[in-house]
Amino acid sequence: MIRSVFSLCLASTALASLAPAANAAPPGYDKIDTVVVLYAENRSFDNLYGGFPGANGLANVSTDQARQLDRDGQPLAELPPTWGGLTAKGVTPVVTEAQSAHLANAVFAIDDPKGFNESTSVITHDLWHRFYQEQMQIDAGRNDKFVAWADSGNLVMGHYDGSNLPMWAVAKKYVLADNFFQGAFGGSFFNHIMLACACAPYYPHADTSPIKGQIAVVEPDGVTLKVADNSPPSALGGVPKFVNDGAITPDFYAVNTMQPAYQPSANKPAAGGDAALADPAQPTTLPPQHEVTIGDLLSLRGIDWAWYAGAWQATLDGKNATPVPNFQFHHQPFNYFAAYAPGTAARAEHLRDGGLGGTEFIKAIDDGKLPAVSFYKPQGNLNEHSGYADVNSGDQHLADLVSHLEKSPQWSHMLVVVTYDENGGFWDHVAPPKADRWGPGNRIPAFIISPYARMGTVDHTQYDTTSILRFITARYDLPVLAGIVARDKALRDNGEPPMGDLSAALDLSR
Repeated sequence: MIRSVFSLCLASTALASLAPAANAAPPGYDKIDTVVVLYAENRSFDNLYGGFPGANGLANVSTDQARQLDRDGQPLAELPPTWGGLTAKGVTPVVTEAQSAHLANAVFAIDDPKGFNESTSVITHDLWHRFYQEQMQIDAGRNDKFVAWADSGNLVMGHYDGSNLPMWAVAKKYVLADNFFQGAFGGSFFNHIMLACACAPYYPHADTSPIKGQIAVVEPDGVTLKVADNSPPSALGGVPKFVNDGAITPDFYAVNTMQPAYQPSANKPAAGGDAALADPAQPTTLPPQHEVTIGDLLSLRGIDWAWYAGAWQATLDGKNATPVPNFQFHHQPFNYFAAYAPGTAARAEHLRDGGLGGTEFIKAIDDGKLPAVSFYKPQGNLNEHSGYADVNSGDQHLADLVSHLEKSPQWSHMLVVVTYDENGGFWDHVAPPKADRWGPGNRIPAFIISPYARMGTVDHTQYDTTSILRFITARYDLPVLAGIVARDKALRDNGEPPMGDLSAALDLSR
């Protein structure tokens, strides 16, 4: 149903910036009636799938390619320890900082006895995965300063033997994309926004707002944080320090974690204020956003869609807890947009409870009642994010969801995309294609699952997070989001091909 308030929610200038759809859906695309996106957390491709047969993985990495440079540009004699030990903060380390020291300057297997001998069921230290640091780690495509500009020492170079993971078997059955990149540099907040709108969130008048203390101090190149005078000169001496590593760019874009202006938010309501809102005086409360989203465009065409969030209702009811369900407020992109503010019909229609453990989402799958486009975000303990979730639990959850989807009444005309929001700070050996200011960032795993998939193959097509939006746009004949147009122009200007729309992984002729 087209929302009656649609025109009130979107500025005419924003709509005018959209490119019209080129044509009706390309031949065969109409065989897909249901698009499902499962969005996990914080893993690079090499971290989990570097050993996958037929993929561009660790077997293709030379010693020189893996060697990491120190902050002065010289090769490190060895890797620094994992600062604070391997295990998540506040937990007695299963591998101490001292035990993690003196690894060779190379990649290593976290779950191998020659590495840390710790399985995918261990919750490890979190790693920096921030906008400027990631660009500094990528080092103009050389990917050789991940250790230098990290807070986790050698852990950035760690990977797992993923062959025992449940999703490995799914990848072997369907399609694993080995050239798929996170849409934006940095963390979960920005990459969720990118999935919603292919755009960068903005904080107007940040220099006179509560956020002013978080405006990053950046070198003239626009991608390098200014290093503090008291920063350790070597990665072997400790975590780097910066003059101001903030959430806001000097021209007021929000690129690191901010909280939504609407509940559920990590920022509570203002004292005596509206209980449905976050306190706008808190520095980390991002003002409501007004860019056009893929949801807006689907609604404009009368296409049903939903964002299912695991533990959404439980969190609204005040039942969020750590470690379970550990709902992550900044993983809910549409909750940042004014079009989906509390009290709107659009919010009630499209922002749906995925249930504890995904039970409500699974019920919709099993009943054959998924909307034409459905996004699902697992609750925190099931999303694979280092620092508070293990790999194995989240991977099993994804595989269980795929199993339900394969049995759904809607399966025969379904496309399922399973991917990760970003790399979580873990090294990957493939240089991201050079495009625009915002990304793409590092390579991440992605699975294309469908009765129409080119079964049992590895797809080498260049994709990023916006490729999901590209397929949806083509399938439903939508206007093209301005950020996708800008990305393609930037790719062309840098001699790179445009991002694919996932169709290369499908055989839509049968």
